[in-house]
Parts: sequence; structure tokens; C-alpha cells
Amino acid sequence: MTDSPNLSDLSDEDRGSGRVRWRRFALLTVPAVAVTAGLGIALAQGALAASFAVSGQQFKVSAKSLQGEGFAQYGSVDVNAREELIPVAVTAIREAKLNSLCQSVVTTLPVIGDISLNLTAGQKKPVEASNLFVDATQLSGDAVFTNIEIGRDASTLDKGPADAQGMQDLFAQQADTVSITDLQQTAWATNAGTFKLSGLRMDISKGKKECF
Repeated sequence: MTDSPNLSDLSDEDRGSGRVRWRRFALLTVPAVAVTAGLGIALAQGALAASFAVSGQQFKVSAKSLQGEGFAQYGSVDVNAREELIPVAVTAIREAKLNSLCQSVVTTLPVIGDISLNLTAGQKKPVEASNLFVDATQLSGDAVFTNIEIGRDASTLDKGPADAQGMQDLFAQQADTVSITDLQQTAWATNAGTFKLSGLRMDISKGKKECF
């Protein structure tokens, strides 16, 4: 019977090509394992914000004014269809009213170029939302809070919507009420229990037309 070859019988070229193949395999699999592990940890700790995979585009939202009861804000992460984690600041409001709401997103298409989708509402009667969650990367405006708590553990928040809590030991803030004028924010996602848009209007146009 012919003896089975052992490692010492292989040529340097054979052993070298084997090492290269294993190294390539490791380089390809390690990032995927890391992403899966990170996603699993985020799910286990309740860190994920939006309950759906977010798109690859952020959108802009503006309002002349926002009045809210039950405000909470904390850090979290969204996840896209590629299972990439995206850091966001979640603003959660139990009951909110917005005047002169504008939402815009710009998509760039081959040959056609920029296409803008604009949504407006609340010009005469305020937009009303309950259990509102906005996963944002930028927010600006003139704000007034009542009974604000800054630096509270994100896992102990209790003034916003029932599900408005983040990871233990992370920074958060909350207040009984919030009032923001000239609101501008850039976001990945918005969730709401109810969202009533009076005077809703949607327009699609060529070129770049944003809320701000």
C-alpha cells in the first residue's frame, strides 16, 4: 500500500500556496464575523434604533416649530441592508406637534442626475405624532426644555415613549416638555405610533431641492 503523503513531502511551492489560500480565507471571513458579532451584541443589548433596515440615504427634516411632551434623547445604532451599523442620536417624544413640516431626500440616478422628493404638511393645522422616534445625525434650532435631566443613564429613561431607552452606562437626557423653533435635522429613520399630516403634499422634481 502506498503511504499517504505528509506535510514534509510537500514542496515549498505547495506549502506556500496553501498558506496564501488560508490567509485569503481569513481576510475574507474576519470582517463578516466581526459585523455579525457586532450586530448580535447590539441586538442583545437593545442598542438598535429603527426596527427596520435603513436605506443608504439620509433625509432632511425641518419645521417652523415643534412642541413635545415626554422628551428623551440617547445614542444608538441603525443597521442597513448590508448589516452595517450606523451610529445615531435618537430623539424620542411621547406626543409632538409640528408646524410647517418639510421632508426632503435627493437621489442621484444615472443619465437623469439629481431627483428630489419633497413632502410638506402642517401649514395651517399642526402635524401630530405619538411615540415619535427620529434617528438623526444632525439637529439644530432654538430649544427650551422643562425639568431637564442631563447625563442620565440611557437604560433608566422614563419620561419619553415606553420603548425610549438605550444601553446601560451610556449618556442620555430627558425632559417633561421640549419646544424647538426653526428645527433642522438630518436623519436615517423616523418611527411613530401615529402620524397625522394635515395638508399633506408630495412633489418630485429634477435637480436638488432640499428643505434646508
